[in-house]
Amino acid sequence: MKIGVPKEIKNHEYRVGMTPTAVREAVHHGHEVVVETNAGNGISGTDDAYRAAGATVVDTAEEVFATADMIVKVKEPQEVERKMLREGQILFTYLHLAPDPEQTKDLVDSGAICIAYETVTDQHGGLPLLAPMSQVAGRMSIQAGAHCLERAQGGSGVLLAGVPGVRPAKVVVVGGGVVGENAAYMAVGMGADVTILDRNVDTMRSLVVRFGQSIKTLYSTRLTLEEEVLAADLVIGAVLVPGAEAPKLITRDLISRMKAGSVICDVAIDQGGCAETSKATTHAEPTYVVDDVVHYCVANMPGAVSHTSTYALNNVTLPFTLELADKGYKQALLDDPHLLNGLNVCEGKVTYEAVAHDLGYNYVAPKTALGA
Repeated sequence: MKIGVPKEIKNHEYRVGMTPTAVREAVHHGHEVVVETNAGNGISGTDDAYRAAGATVVDTAEEVFATADMIVKVKEPQEVERKMLREGQILFTYLHLAPDPEQTKDLVDSGAICIAYETVTDQHGGLPLLAPMSQVAGRMSIQAGAHCLERAQGGSGVLLAGVPGVRPAKVVVVGGGVVGENAAYMAVGMGADVTILDRNVDTMRSLVVRFGQSIKTLYSTRLTLEEEVLAADLVIGAVLVPGAEAPKLITRDLISRMKAGSVICDVAIDQGGCAETSKATTHAEPTYVVDDVVHYCVANMPGAVSHTSTYALNNVTLPFTLELADKGYKQALLDDPHLLNGLNVCEGKVTYEAVAHDLGYNYVAPKTALGA
């Protein structure tokens, strides 16, 4: 199979779909890999490094899309990229379709086979291709939040760790999954006062086992959420419903009553955000203010630490990339129910139920779409 790796073009996105190491593995499996020039610059992956790994380096994204059987990316295809997709071509990347009707329509119209990293599952019910980026984003959310709390950034001027005689910042993490756990890890390490809200008792129990008395956990109800958010200096939105739009747990009214200069870092923004006031921002303009509350809603946070993120992502995507290339997409999907869960759009049909429900499409079961 011919695998194509275009350069990412989303604002300040420096990751790349395949590292030179991953390319070498694919070539070893007998596949051709076509890489757009400078695609790996953000991870110090030179064109020569890709050539040494066995790839062919071409000048334009158009050449990549025109010749490849499968496109391997990081972020959802931008409008210009979606126009280059063709019927029967495989797209393997993050998609986050539920809050993005325009992208969904374009992918349906393209006739391509679109497999989303974020809905591929594992035997434990986890999301293995989302997990490493959730780890990165969770850790980055505290760095970003600490910066936004600085007075010059519009924040209240509170130091996350405090100092002797001055209280630390109160950090409230809404959601105790991978993002929330990693946000807590960083916040505890920086000396903040950390509370995690969740509705899964087992999740809260495991967090207490990990962090001990360094954190507080609370069962999330409307009352506890309101009390904690109103008292917070920094709120981390870490809510995830796999494949679906994030629930708007933090209302506009609640935002209006938060402390002036407090910060919300909405890591759920890829799925629409968990605050009613959240809208996607970029690394170029990462924040905006609503009712004196600083909002940080960058939709590709891990792109800023592209080297770490790309290698962490390739560690988990490469086996599936090789599976798709070795077997062809139909056999690979039918052989692996966890990879099959990643199929969101197939030859004009929406094959992920939450996306179909949220955007008003007829849902077609993946196996039905594959003709099984």
